[in-house]
Amino acid sequence: MEYWLACNEERAAQARFGAVMCCCGPSAMYRRSALLSLLDQYETQLFRGKRSDFGEDRHLTILMLKAGFRTEYVPDAIVATVVPDTLRSYLRQQLRWARSTFRDTFLALPLLPGLNHYLTLDVIGQNVGPLLLAVSVVAGLAQFILTATVPWWTVLMIASMTMIRCSVVAFRARQVRFLGFALHTPVTLFLLLP
Repeated sequence: MEYWLACNEERAAQARFGAVMCCCGPSAMYRRSALLSLLDQYETQLFRGKRSDFGEDRHLTILMLKAGFRTEYVPDAIVATVVPDTLRSYLRQQLRWARSTFRDTFLALPLLPGLNHYLTLDVIGQNVGPLLLAVSVVAGLAQFILTATVPWWTVLMIASMTMIRCSVVAFRARQVRFLGFALHTPVTLFLLLP
């Protein structure tokens, strides 16, 4: 479900506004000449002075965009990939992806003024959204600890946003199973954010 959301919602929306900001590793194809022209930069990527070995797909996408190449979404592409089959490997994948998102946002910042404003909002949302969620959780916990009252507004807001998102996706995908994606929220709140 997460891959479906990432490709058929997020990447599709980005493409509608002119540029896919991360061509997912297992489903990305590049023109050979474009890839060869960026290979040195790609193979020697550093983060804070150290060799980086995560987020290669997002990093390569940003390099492509900086070099003036187009990135697109192909809705009828069929792709197979290996996905995590344990909670531990899933959490490792999600944390790797989060690090990549935060790191490569700095690389993408110079590109944003030349792109559609939606893409700027999307990049900001991908980075600020998790931080706002973390602040909400910490504020709710503080309220509970200090006043012994349940932070109902925080709980209601998170639950409402979860159900709205899952309902919209279930409708768009025409699959009721996407309502079950609501289970991703507790995983995010209690495992990924900490």
